[in-house]
Amino acid sequence: MFRIPPLTPTVAALLAGLALLPLAHAADPAPVLRHRPPGSTFPIASAVEVPAGRALVLLSGVVPPVVDDKAERGSLAAYGDTRTQTQGVLKAIERQLQAQGLGLGDVVKMQVFLVGDPAKAGRMDFDGFMAAYREFFGTAAQPNLPARSVMQVAGLVVPGWLVEIEVMAVR
Repeated sequence: MFRIPPLTPTVAALLAGLALLPLAHAADPAPVLRHRPPGSTFPIASAVEVPAGRALVLLSGVVPPVVDDKAERGSLAAYGDTRTQTQGVLKAIERQLQAQGLGLGDVVKMQVFLVGDPAKAGRMDFDGFMAAYREFFGTAAQPNLPARSVMQVAGLVVPGWLVEIEVMAVR
């Protein structure tokens, strides 16, 4: 039978200190750095640096809620225009983040999928999206900006959906 010799006080103290290192690192991680585009006031970060010691939280794509339950199921009228849909999606994302102990200020990356709006000759309503986005990001109450991509897609699962957004947040 193999026996481990007793630890010297110095070795025991060293091992105890090493065991606490992950806790010390996790208690005080470096801040998330957000870089604005040079010379621009556009409300996105051109880059976001997430330091070690932070946990990433990835939210699946969030789609708009029904705003008119009397409208035909799955229709554009049931979900509203791009601005209305974006507001609903961002409110839902905010609730999902809050359930994780996070907020919109913790979002570091956003991907936005916009369907062409029939009222805009099939082009995405970027202005409508931005009007709602500016209510949630780059405000005095919530100044943190995510890195972001916006793209027009041919369609989403439900014909009346014009907006789907997925985000990555940092704890």
